[in-house]
Order: sequence, then C-alpha cells, then structure tokens
Amino acid sequence: MPKFLIQAAYTPEGTKGLLEEGASGRRAAVDEVVTGLGGTVEAMYFAFGEDDLMCIVDFPDPVSMAAVSLRVKASGALRTRATALLTVEEIDEAARRQVSFRPPGA
Repeated sequence: MPKFLIQAAYTPEGTKGLLEEGASGRRAAVDEVVTGLGGTVEAMYFAFGEDDLMCIVDFPDPVSMAAVSLRVKASGALRTRATALLTVEEIDEAARRQVSFRPPGA
C-alpha cells in the first residue's frame, strides 16, 4: 500500500478548531478520513515551528491521497503537503530499471 508523509500547518481558523477540539479530537478526525478511504494512520505527531502536524499514512492508491489533499486544502483550515515514501526495496527496484534519458544540451 502506498505510504505518504503529510506535513501540515494550521491556519488561524484551523488553530481555533484545534484549541476547541483538542489533539485527540483531531486524531479521531484524521483516523475517520483515512480509514474511510481504506487506509491506515501509522503515526501522527504534533510539532511547533514551520509545521504543526505530521502524519504517516497508508492509502490503497495515490488517488485516495489526492482526494484527501483536495478536501483538506479546500477547507482552508490547513496548508498541507504530501510526500510519497518509498522503501529501500522500492528504490533498489527503481535503480535496476533502464531509463533512456538525455540531459539538456547533450
């Protein structure tokens, strides 16, 4: 199952919601969204700095991740970015594949 790192920063409105609901309320909301699309939440951490929240989630496919991303961003409560995470074995497989590429100017 594809794995993704989600990094998020709350907007002022999103922060107000977090203060009202608490972290456990937000965890429940994340679990509901992810499991509703057939995924699982591996980890969820709150932080301070540039990002307020980091999650590692598994989804059945990248389209499910895109669907969540679109809906969350449309809410205006968070600014997010998702990064596909690859295993060591997946990178080994990628390194073995033949790719025909010509750099610019070559």
